[in-house]
Amino acid sequence: MSSACVPTHPENLGPARAGARAEATRPQPAKGADRPPSPPTPPRRRFRIEGADLSASVSVFLIALPLSLGIALATGAPLQAGLVAAAVGGVVAGRLGGCPLQVSGPAAGLTVVTADLIHRYGWRATCGITVLAGLAQLGLGCLRVARTALAVSPAVVHGMLAGIGVTIAVAQLHIVLGGTPQSSVLANVRALPAQLVNLHPAAVTMSALTLALLFGWPRIPGRAGRLLRTVPAALVAVAGATATASLTGLALPRVDLPSWSSHALAGLPEGPVLGIVAAVLTTTLVCSVQSLLGAVAVDKLVAGRPGLQSRVGRSRLDRELLGQGAANIVSGALGGLPVAGVAVRSSANVQSGAVSRNSTMLHGVFVVVAALLMVPVLDLIPLASLAALVMAVGIQMVSLHHIRTVTRHREVAVYVVTTLGVVVLGVLEGVLLGVAVAVAVALNRVARTRITHEEKGGVHRVHVRGQLTFLAVPRLSRALHLVPQGAHAVVELHGSFMDHAAYESLRDWRRAHTAQGGSAELTGCRVGVRSAEYGRGQEQEEGREPRASHGREPGLAHGPGLVRSGLARWGGGAADGAGHELARGISAFQRDTAPLVREELARLAREGQRPSQLFLTCADSRLVTSMITSSGPGDLFVVRNVGNLVPLPGEENGDDSVSAAIEYAVDVLKVRSITVCGHSGCGAMQALLSSGSGGGTSPLGRWLRHGLPSLARLADDGWPGVRLAGRAAADTTERLCLTNVVQQLEHLRAHDSVARALAAGELELDGMYFHVGEAQAYLLRRAGGEEEGEVFEGVPGAEELRSPA
Repeated sequence: MSSACVPTHPENLGPARAGARAEATRPQPAKGADRPPSPPTPPRRRFRIEGADLSASVSVFLIALPLSLGIALATGAPLQAGLVAAAVGGVVAGRLGGCPLQVSGPAAGLTVVTADLIHRYGWRATCGITVLAGLAQLGLGCLRVARTALAVSPAVVHGMLAGIGVTIAVAQLHIVLGGTPQSSVLANVRALPAQLVNLHPAAVTMSALTLALLFGWPRIPGRAGRLLRTVPAALVAVAGATATASLTGLALPRVDLPSWSSHALAGLPEGPVLGIVAAVLTTTLVCSVQSLLGAVAVDKLVAGRPGLQSRVGRSRLDRELLGQGAANIVSGALGGLPVAGVAVRSSANVQSGAVSRNSTMLHGVFVVVAALLMVPVLDLIPLASLAALVMAVGIQMVSLHHIRTVTRHREVAVYVVTTLGVVVLGVLEGVLLGVAVAVAVALNRVARTRITHEEKGGVHRVHVRGQLTFLAVPRLSRALHLVPQGAHAVVELHGSFMDHAAYESLRDWRRAHTAQGGSAELTGCRVGVRSAEYGRGQEQEEGREPRASHGREPGLAHGPGLVRSGLARWGGGAADGAGHELARGISAFQRDTAPLVREELARLAREGQRPSQLFLTCADSRLVTSMITSSGPGDLFVVRNVGNLVPLPGEENGDDSVSAAIEYAVDVLKVRSITVCGHSGCGAMQALLSSGSGGGTSPLGRWLRHGLPSLARLADDGWPGVRLAGRAAADTTERLCLTNVVQQLEHLRAHDSVARALAAGELELDGMYFHVGEAQAYLLRRAGGEEEGEVFEGVPGAEELRSPA
């Protein structure tokens, strides 16, 4: 069994397909020649349902049952339609979808759309529109445009959900008060004073009890609370209201499920063609966006459960779109509501311990059983209780977290316009308005550039804030010509883009200014095509060898870095000492980077560090951990030493600093993974190979003795080594560098804190290798009995890390 470290890309074949291709390309024996006996056919795996999936499916079913009835009530559809959609979403979307743990069914986000369709076209025509929307989703899935759908501004999506939530809450409030909702939000608002005057005491009482149980149940303290919270709050709320209403004999409207023999199926929609097309597009849009965003959210939940991601994998969004389309076709044809991924049920599925798509499918089966066998029990549920449940869901769709997010990103206008558009005009109209405002805001940010000039202490500073495009060139030229001949000028750019026209304008001005005895410096420029070229061109004009622009500035999370160009870069000349370089670097940080990270660092200072990973790597200056992992402040707890070594606990010449860092990270910070990262050309590994015994009695030599087990493992004839991207290691040093990562992972397991966390399933051990010359990060991972490598597409960092040990 050998180890491998392979960079993977989307076009790479999986193990099964790769094996099939290898078989197809293998030379075949001539006809009539003796063929080797074919290997025995492996026994077919029997279908198994794990206990975790069974318990999770029960939890999801208990949540889905009352919510499905409540959403059907809110849309004005037959109540059976909610059960049909829940069953089809569980079985069909669960089996065919690309997100195994996402639970689909009737979603609150579709309530407004469906209610409007029923009001305009009737129920059977609405089912036909649902079928057509499913066909449209199949087409989009075949075109592989799922990722494109996620390009919609989050402010538009959040605004759409908020608008739908407001519409749901206002409509259901009338049923909560004992009345009947009107056809629009404005009509419901106008009718609310009269409804408040004519309250129905029994309905209000049951609604209040439902809401009290719904919000109070999760807050029961103590050990008893933890035990009781295993029962879903939605089920407790509806069951409590139903039992109370039945025991007290209150007279109020209840669920009335007619016979399944009279259940209406889909019919052909009739009406203006453009109106039907708009209805299909609206249903397709809301179903698709909600399902795809739900799949991305489920991926984040799965990533928080150690060991689950390797089993479930990441969501395949195009397949998810195909699965949702198939579910909508079946649901519509059978007379069910439109189907989409449901966040509440998906979250409950993951948190309840589901490990495969079987849990989603089983919950659908349970809904079918309930719809057939539990009709007498379901008929006891008060409509006011279901309305209160759905109203609470609608209120929660107006998320304060989303509002804070769009405020931080200065997209409040997009959010507000989308929300009001959905509430007043409709979902499709509101989304189109939101997209239009989002585009206008983006264009305004690109076109609006503020350019100022000031003189202080004999230095003329030209500040450029915003994107520097050809539209700003006239104002830029006017500001630059305010700099007198022979003066020292500093041009500070505070944007992320500079186009060709602006680049040439700056270059021509600088040439003229320096020719007249002046000097010019460019600072604060973001990484971009022309800004980087400007820096290189300036170096060439000054007769210096161009240096590569620095990419990501340490501390900037997931965004473009800053280019230190002109006189503000490190290594400005041979006369500059190391201290001078450090001072310039600090100055550049305070001027360019600190304003961008100050808010995040202030938050971390208030809340304390909560890193998710301990990253143990070499002290080599060529390894910039924040760059190769695309991490920012507070993401990684980093330990660096010579050779990325992990001394065994209690070992002679041991190192308590590494052991203390491991204990603190695991027991105090509760990190979820530990990564050991080696690299090519490691000087420590070269020293081990040259000395063969740890390097002597010097401090460095004593430290390198912790690497002797790696050297022994390398010399073991039974150790096959680690393959790197499908090839053998380039030389003995690289073999030792790779072997050392695997060996240090074994050392980690010997630490008590690590062993406890691994046994509890709370920790993962990850192996990583960075090839400096290739700027390529590799992942050591065991799969199918062999170590395989994986690299995050196109960027120097691994996406999924798994223990090779």
